[in-house]
Amino acid sequence: MRTEGKSSPSGIEIVEYDEQWPEIFISLKQVVESTLGDLMIGIEHVGSTSINGLGAKPILDIDVVIEDYSFLPNVIEGLSRIGYFHQENWSYKGREAFGRKDTTVPWDGRNIIWMEHHLYVCHKDSEELARHLALRDYLRKNPEYVVEYEQLKKCLSQTAKDRASYTLGKTDFINKILEKVNESPCE
Repeated sequence: MRTEGKSSPSGIEIVEYDEQWPEIFISLKQVVESTLGDLMIGIEHVGSTSINGLGAKPILDIDVVIEDYSFLPNVIEGLSRIGYFHQENWSYKGREAFGRKDTTVPWDGRNIIWMEHHLYVCHKDSEELARHLALRDYLRKNPEYVVEYEQLKKCLSQTAKDRASYTLGKTDFINKILEKVNESPCE
């Protein structure tokens, strides 16, 4: 097997922050908003690609926020019209996961090859949504932790044996940040 550049046991590549990530998120957001309309109350760019200057896996994380679970069947149907499918096996309380049928999803009639992204539908009171937003917002306001987090992610990408151990390796750092958020609610 031939590999280019640094290979890692986890298969995870951390790349430098890309100024286009927020712009790509806005384009994806517009397509999803035009499809779901009043079924949702917001769309949030979360995860490492949402934090200016933070190196990350080049995969956007997007949380579609809904008011009530009674909307979920219609949201699933709307997202399926533009090429997403509900991944119940990846979903859990407060967060529903969606996969893409192909790289042109969301389908918008332009056949754009979209950047890889993870789409989730979260209830507005979901603990997972609250964690995503708290971590994102804290790191945006505290760049010294962005540097530390990027160093950890790069180290784990080279030492973790797989994606699960990479994710587990970030847990203590994330929990430390979330504790800081809880200590200072005015942040």
